[in-house]
Amino acid sequence: MAVAVNGYGLLWMDAGCRERMRMRESCRILTQGLGFTRGGSSMITESFDSRSEAIIRPPKNGEAPQADACIITFSNVIEQFVLENYDCERIGTLHSATGETPIYRIAHKGKSFAFYKTYVGAPASAGLLEETPGVFRTDKYIVFGGSGCLNKEIAHGKVMVPTEAYRDEGTSYHYAPASDYIKVRNGDVVAACMEKNGIPYVKGKTWTTDAFFRETRDNFEKHKADGCISVEMECAGLQAVCDFRGFEFFTFFTSGDLLDSPEWDTRRKEGELTGTQHDAGHFDIALALADYVTERAETIKY
Repeated sequence: MAVAVNGYGLLWMDAGCRERMRMRESCRILTQGLGFTRGGSSMITESFDSRSEAIIRPPKNGEAPQADACIITFSNVIEQFVLENYDCERIGTLHSATGETPIYRIAHKGKSFAFYKTYVGAPASAGLLEETPGVFRTDKYIVFGGSGCLNKEIAHGKVMVPTEAYRDEGTSYHYAPASDYIKVRNGDVVAACMEKNGIPYVKGKTWTTDAFFRETRDNFEKHKADGCISVEMECAGLQAVCDFRGFEFFTFFTSGDLLDSPEWDTRRKEGELTGTQHDAGHFDIALALADYVTERAETIKY
């Protein structure tokens, strides 16, 4: 089989080749070995640059108030619940083209926790987290929200603790070298907190995607077979950001809609909150987790 090199990389010239899909990986390795890539640039998953400095840097404020930890929700319902039921003080604001994101301080059992509602999706949620050192100082972030469920044996509303995140999004590749999965390093710590507080949970891999309308049947089957029990849109990106910045990331999900059925099943009635990502009881779990990781900061090996 002959090959030719032009400005677009390697072109296979054998007209009889009908199995290009099987040969993609060998082509990629060959082109890398020869120093050629399509269009003269690297693949999108090779975006991590550890050699040069960032042009735009996130803010830091050495005089910002210290927080024992930061709790982050995606739910406007939970945000309102917290403001109505906890001792909250607004301490700052994050700004973006879509509007303001208020940052609050929650006084709880002698501790000070930062709290805010973030956006859905890895790029937006990661961007806001990057900007928080300009408003408060902490190295512990507790993030909780809903996820799709890939296993029909897992009940709706059950706590899911991720152990690894499949990187089917773009953000993480700017913060960590390319790999299929990124380890959720504090999964065992989160699980230990659930056990201490008697909260039923299940552990497993998660599938982080940028496109929930492209959660196809074949991709679902592939990820389920690989041990994924959940699908969401932020975990891989946020873990990569926290690893890169030296932060500790703790997360859990609420088991929501079901993909493991002949047809997609929302598993909830219109207006129902209990057992969904808007269940205020899951903020109480996040608060218990914040207590747990701050009380044991000196004894837990993160």
